[in-house]
Amino acid sequence: MTNLYATSLLKQQDFPESFQFYFKKSKQDHAREEIQVLQDLVRPRLKIAIVTETWSPEINGVALSLLQLCKGLQKQGHKILLIRPEQKQSCQEFLPNKECLVKAQSIPKYPSLQFGWPQFLKVSNALDTFAPNVVHIVTEGPLGLSVLQAAKAKGIPVSSGFHSPFQEFSRFFDLAFLVKPIQHYLRWFHNNTQMTCIPSKETEYILRQFGVSCPLVVVGRGVDIACFSPEHYSNVLRQQWKATSETTVMLYVGRLSPEKEIDVVVNAYLEMKQRVKQDIKLVIVGDGPDRGRLETLCQGSDVVFTGVLTGLNLAQAYASANVFVFASQVETFGNVVLEAMASGLPIIAYDYASAHLHVKHAETGWLSPLSDVSSLIQSIYALPNNQQLKAMGLLARKTVQHIGWQYPVHQFEEALYGVVKEIQMTS
Repeated sequence: MTNLYATSLLKQQDFPESFQFYFKKSKQDHAREEIQVLQDLVRPRLKIAIVTETWSPEINGVALSLLQLCKGLQKQGHKILLIRPEQKQSCQEFLPNKECLVKAQSIPKYPSLQFGWPQFLKVSNALDTFAPNVVHIVTEGPLGLSVLQAAKAKGIPVSSGFHSPFQEFSRFFDLAFLVKPIQHYLRWFHNNTQMTCIPSKETEYILRQFGVSCPLVVVGRGVDIACFSPEHYSNVLRQQWKATSETTVMLYVGRLSPEKEIDVVVNAYLEMKQRVKQDIKLVIVGDGPDRGRLETLCQGSDVVFTGVLTGLNLAQAYASANVFVFASQVETFGNVVLEAMASGLPIIAYDYASAHLHVKHAETGWLSPLSDVSSLIQSIYALPNNQQLKAMGLLARKTVQHIGWQYPVHQFEEALYGVVKEIQMTS
C-alpha cells in the first residue's frame, strides 16, 4: 500500500524538480517522510567548490565547522573541490575529491592565521577542470575575491559564509580607522553572491545593519557529544593542574588573542584569590598572539597555560574542569560553548551568539548583558560549590545532547540546492 502511495506521488511531478505536495493532515507526517526519501534519490548530487583561508588541523571555529560540513556533504554523495592556502600539516580527517592549493601569507600581528594569494589563473583553471554546480566562499580575503571574480566570469552560482566579524576585530589591533572601509567591502562582497550562510539570527541583524541585502540563511553549528563528554574526566589531569577534588577549576578554551578579552577572566580570578583565598584554579587552553602578555599578567600566580590541545586531550580538559568562562564579545557563534556544555560544564558568558541560543540563565550557566563586564565578573565572584556546578553541568549536557552535525549539514545542503535552482530558473 505504501509503495502504491509513493508511486502516485512520483507521477505528480517531473524529475528532478523538488517535490511539493499538499496532503490531508492525517497523512502529512507519513507523506513527508516518503517525499524526503524520494527527493534524496532523484535530485542530482552537487559538485561544490569550497573556498577557505583556514582548514584543519588549524584550530578555530571556522575550520572545525567547515570540516564537519564537508564531511557531511561528501557522505551524502556530493563532490568537493577545496580551494585553500598551503599548510605545513595536512588534514587527516577528510580527503576532498579535488584540491587547489595557493600560496599562503601570514597575517601581520596574527602569525597563527594566514591568507591565500589571489592566484586567479590557478583557481580559474581549477574551476574549469572540476566544473562545479556552485561555489561557496568562506573568506572575503584576496583568495575569496579572486574566486568570486572567476566564478562570476564563468556564470557559476556563488554563495558565501560570514563567520568572522572583522569590523569588531579591528578595534583590538589599532585599526579602528579601517572599520568603515571594511564594512563597505563586506557589504559589496556578500551582495555580489546569491546567498550568504550565517551561524545565527544575531549575525543576520549585524549584517543587515551595515547594508547586506542578499538572502541570508542560518546554517547552525553542531557538537560531537561522543567526543565531548563528562566521561572523559581525568583525576590525573587535575593533579597535574594541582587541583584537588574540592578545587573549583575555571576553564577557558580558544585563541589567545586580544579580541577574546581573556584578561577580564584573568583579572577577576587574581582578584578572587586575593580577596577570599578561595580554592579555585584557572586553566587556559590555546595559543595565540596574546599569550606572552597574558603569561606576564599571570606571573607569580598559579594560572595554568596548557597550549593547544586536540582530540582526547582537549576532551579531558573540558571534562576535568568545573565551569567554563568565556568573555569574548566578537563571536559569530562560539563552538567552544557547545563543547563545554556537552562536556558537562555550566557556562559564564555574555547573552549572545551560542550562549544566547543554548544557555539558560541560573540553570545551565550565567548570562550577562553584552558589554556589561562588571556583571560577568560578578558571576565569576559568585560561583557556587562544585556540587551545584556539577548538577548544572549535567543539565547543560542534557540540553545539547540532541545537537549533532546532521541538521547543520542538511541546512547547508538545502541552501546550496536553493542557490543552484535559483540560477537555473533565472538563466
